[in-house]
Amino acid sequence: MYPVITISREFGSGGHSIGEKVAAKLGIPFYDGEIVTRVAEESGYAKELIEEQGEYSTSANKWFDISAASAMYFQSPQDEIFIAQKRVILDCAAKGPCVIVGRCADYILRKEDVKCLNVFIHSDMEHRTERVLKRYGEIKNVGIEKRLAKKDKQRKTYYKYYTDQQWGNYHNYDVALDSGELGEETCVHIICELYNKK
Repeated sequence: MYPVITISREFGSGGHSIGEKVAAKLGIPFYDGEIVTRVAEESGYAKELIEEQGEYSTSANKWFDISAASAMYFQSPQDEIFIAQKRVILDCAAKGPCVIVGRCADYILRKEDVKCLNVFIHSDMEHRTERVLKRYGEIKNVGIEKRLAKKDKQRKTYYKYYTDQQWGNYHNYDVALDSGELGEETCVHIICELYNKK
């Protein structure tokens, strides 16, 4: 049996909800927001900062623009958050079977030879738009498709920076599921079936 299921996901694809349901169905712990809380306790950074910077990067983020020379003498807050997240993720995995959402968990655990079922959840723009508007509502003067593209770009940049791999590339995952086409419940069923068969 796989000790850990990691869920990577496009923004608005329902990956968090699917991961939560998988954990409940299998009777194993679910880690997403709890990681933020524990990283805040370990690092001393505010939870709001970790929620924003613990999985995202932007071109305007100066933490990603530190020169090689200055990096020799200074560890950025972004790096400190990533290191703290890594410790928490490894600790969660060491405790036994669980579901972990995002935060490069698939890469972190693979590098430590932890047996995982790595899942990528994606969906078409129509379903993602509907889900995001229902859950978060509209933001004045910001188009929904632009919001989705921005979040995905930030996740992609963050993942590339810390793993040197392409976020969303099927080579990095055991299975990729289209939640818009399949629906959440079918995705949950498939993941649980794969987990139990192993």
